[in-house]
Amino acid sequence: MPTVLVVNVNTSPAVTDVIAAAARAAVSAATRVVALTPRFGPASVESNYESHLSAVGVLDAVQHHQGEFDAVVHAGFGEVGREALQDVLSVPVVDITEAAAHTACLLGRSFGVVTSLDRTAPAIHDRLLLAGLAGRCAGIGSVDLPVLDLETDPGVTAKAFVEQGRRLVEAGAEVVVLGCAGLSGLHGAVAAELEVPVVDGVAAAARTAESLVALGLSTSKVRSYAPPRPKPVRGWPFPNLG
Repeated sequence: MPTVLVVNVNTSPAVTDVIAAAARAAVSAATRVVALTPRFGPASVESNYESHLSAVGVLDAVQHHQGEFDAVVHAGFGEVGREALQDVLSVPVVDITEAAAHTACLLGRSFGVVTSLDRTAPAIHDRLLLAGLAGRCAGIGSVDLPVLDLETDPGVTAKAFVEQGRRLVEAGAEVVVLGCAGLSGLHGAVAAELEVPVVDGVAAAARTAESLVALGLSTSKVRSYAPPRPKPVRGWPFPNLG
């Protein structure tokens, strides 16, 4: 039975539960999903500062996980840290931002992203630029709700998402992407309102990771994601990489 680790980028157990449920609903019954919450880091990730802090917490969570796994899902939309995991792991690592955008590009010529706060839009745009997919993005809208408030009133959150999604469709988006792991699980209801495909990044990433394992594929280690050279790092909390 293949095992996929799904790593929350913040330290909120409630968000981890939402992410885990979305991932388990997306993969086949033969795949086991293990959800991790970092033992240290920000309660939510909504700034560049918090994103870089969370990247270290995610590395720590994965490298201290007891047990074997076949792939990792980095469950932060627009967050940094996926490349660091690829450096130190030999299994596939799938970021929800890229997985969602690639999936959306298979369904329409253009896509729009709805995220939590407007201040996170530049970071999402940067990740799409790095993935070579920014040219397919018709826009990034926000529901103006902090990550930790998304589950407070699901009805209000869904209504705000539909409103922003409709604006993106009017601006030319043919597919809408959930731009926050905390929004996982809303895609079905929102798609019915918008009448366009709505992609859940966690679900797309989990299924992509499962597919890569089934295909026997993993990250290339010959250049960009070659293992780091052994060297002392003062105060480093992770296992010796040498």
